[in-house]
Amino acid sequence: MANHILDDVVVKSPSVKWDDIVGLSVAKQALREIVILPTLRPELFTGLRSPARGVLLFGPPGTGKTMLAKAVAHESKATFFAISASSLTSKYVGEGEKMVRTLFALAREMQPSVIFIDEIDSILTERTENEHEASRRLKTEFLLQFDGLGSSSEDRLLVLGATNRPAELDEAALRRLVKRIYIPLPEDVTRKTLLEHLIGSHKTQLSIRDIEWIVKSTEGYSGSDITALAREASLGPIRELGERIITTSIQDIRPIQLIDFKNALGTIRRSVGADSIQAYDAWNHKYGTAGC
Repeated sequence: MANHILDDVVVKSPSVKWDDIVGLSVAKQALREIVILPTLRPELFTGLRSPARGVLLFGPPGTGKTMLAKAVAHESKATFFAISASSLTSKYVGEGEKMVRTLFALAREMQPSVIFIDEIDSILTERTENEHEASRRLKTEFLLQFDGLGSSSEDRLLVLGATNRPAELDEAALRRLVKRIYIPLPEDVTRKTLLEHLIGSHKTQLSIRDIEWIVKSTEGYSGSDITALAREASLGPIRELGERIITTSIQDIRPIQLIDFKNALGTIRRSVGADSIQAYDAWNHKYGTAGC
């Protein structure tokens, strides 16, 4: 089990840096204080200053939660474990709980450590009377290892979870995830910066006015939606060539224009509805960490 975790779960060196993430300055600052500074200056973060041991990143899909986790892995000096439900589950009875124990034992042995759980709701959903016994035991073991008798206040161990469905998390898990950081849809300034970053390496004929129009037209788009939109627009000049694409040199392909983005907007729609945003805002107001 230890070999499986070391081979498949430990992330060696993610390539995402802070500068690769556009916007999300509040979330980046919070993660810097919780994860990066304590690993670089552990003598400063003791006693009351001990960092939180559980952090939840929640919000609509495509807003950069997983990228934030990759940036944390790159910027911190901690051992980074990236797990999913498939990493912990097994067809054999009792194997899941043993895998969880092995994971936390390795994390404590190799501390400072960060255990990142993408789609944490798939593992730590609210416990019910009708759920499968194996699933219930897995959750119980995870919670015990997280903050049970075997844990120590001196452990340099952080559990970092990401989810699109925070309302489905078990209350016991929520209590352990002390910092709950809302990752919202990008604002106008962030969408503009992201758009300029995406098209920066391509030939374009977009004026400041054109970019402002695109930014206004993408209200409610997530970061991944805007990336998909820019990718679709970039194909506009190539599609025009038709059969001539085989013989046309790259210098003769026209720049990306506003019409390409207008056509792309007819294909790439926003992926998050207004009702979902209201639900995230309400959950954040009730359970989220103030100021994040």
